[in-house]
Amino acid sequence: MSVLEQNIKKLQGYLTRFQGGGVMNRIAGVDHAGSGGTFDNTSPVDKGLICTVARGAASDIDQAANAAADAFADWRDMPATERRKILIRIAEGIEARAEEIALCECWDTGQALRFMSKAALRGAENFRYFADQVVQARDGQHLKSPTLMNVTTRVPIGPVGVITPWNTPFMLSTWKIAPALAAGCTVVHKPAEASPLTARLLVEIAEEAGLPPGVLNTVNGFGEDAGKALCEHPKIKAIAFVGESRTGSMITKQGADTLKRNHLELGGKNPVIVFEDADLDRALDAVIFMIYSINGERCTSSSRLLVQDTIREAFEAKLTARVNNIKVGHPLDPTTEIGPLISQEHYDKVTSYFDIAKQDGATVAAGGVTVGNDGYFVRPTLFTGATNDMRIAREEIFGPVLTSISFTTAEDALHIANDTDYGLTGYVWTNDLTRAMRFTDKLEAGMIWVNSENVRHLPTPFGGVKASGIGRDGGDWSFEFYMEQKHIGFATGQHKIPQLGAL
Repeated sequence: MSVLEQNIKKLQGYLTRFQGGGVMNRIAGVDHAGSGGTFDNTSPVDKGLICTVARGAASDIDQAANAAADAFADWRDMPATERRKILIRIAEGIEARAEEIALCECWDTGQALRFMSKAALRGAENFRYFADQVVQARDGQHLKSPTLMNVTTRVPIGPVGVITPWNTPFMLSTWKIAPALAAGCTVVHKPAEASPLTARLLVEIAEEAGLPPGVLNTVNGFGEDAGKALCEHPKIKAIAFVGESRTGSMITKQGADTLKRNHLELGGKNPVIVFEDADLDRALDAVIFMIYSINGERCTSSSRLLVQDTIREAFEAKLTARVNNIKVGHPLDPTTEIGPLISQEHYDKVTSYFDIAKQDGATVAAGGVTVGNDGYFVRPTLFTGATNDMRIAREEIFGPVLTSISFTTAEDALHIANDTDYGLTGYVWTNDLTRAMRFTDKLEAGMIWVNSENVRHLPTPFGGVKASGIGRDGGDWSFEFYMEQKHIGFATGQHKIPQLGAL
């Protein structure tokens, strides 16, 4: 039996439990049907039905928000060391079920196992990291003034809503939920409707680890009903969202009447700039990895290649050969590098750019075709001969599609790189240190890597500028979002107080 066949057999065993009762909402430790009925969850691998999913609506969100509000005081006041123990046990539970999480996520999203097996373990790492920050999360400062001893502290903001996407749903759920729980907040989680399986696994693992009922609640559903109700609910004090920039704008509007605090991790059209003096072999590896891994369905993908004209022809020739050699296949095959896109809707969107590129005058140097008829497979695609005013250079395609643009000088590259509505990440390849320092200082992006692909370090800030988002995740920046700053001033003596109305 091949490794692929073994993985399929294991997956079938894991999916059996979902195929009976489907995926239910989980509120205050109890399973609930959706007041909106159910919807079908299908696999992008073969378009077949995985299971039915409870469709939550406003009444389900209300029930979950009330459960989170009821559980908040006890969770907030639990000793930090006790909360830390629970978060560590959640991490251990994730590690114990890493294979189940990875296989289910591959089938649910189409992502290749070679990446999803690591995503599950990264989820555990997120819980371990923030568990270690629990004790000092409320620590503040001592700011002495002439008459007062001023101290600051932080307190959890309250029940929060977490809305996560479908591209790497388990890892991104832990990236939001772990710091919220570590801060002392309770959570209502609305996963993406296209990838509900591992959100269910996460809440199960959390409860088995001793997380009290109501601290983490999961309500499935669609943005127009469950998502909107979550953003508008008065008991939800903040929304942490990962997804499209357009949706982020809607969330801001929906939360306006209740003065919601929002953290928005949104889209990108991220440039990777390759100068002629770079280590071109390493740059080539990084360019390919950052657009074609995770099926190109990631916000930090380097979807615009800006390559210096003196090396463009040779670099694009090597790039084309490599792209044509990328293996598209079944996501549970360990040798697969690209699996199917998430859904029919997204497949139609990505493939529409094949014709758009030609209409705009670009060249389809690699890919630009679909693969088979069973699932939503496309060949990894490279557009060359592009300019930055083309739609393929301006719109977030969110698939395994790279647009190559030539530049002459560093000034040209900087102008092209910044000429976008987005500003999430940037990647710069050069061996000229002073150029790298000047360039990154002017590059409009929240995160920049020099001579590297995206390598996450959990204590560093994660987030973008312009249409790519508001706020930062990571390290203490996460606690700044999930907690309120509080100042207390203690008089150190009997300083003079102005007297009004005294005789």
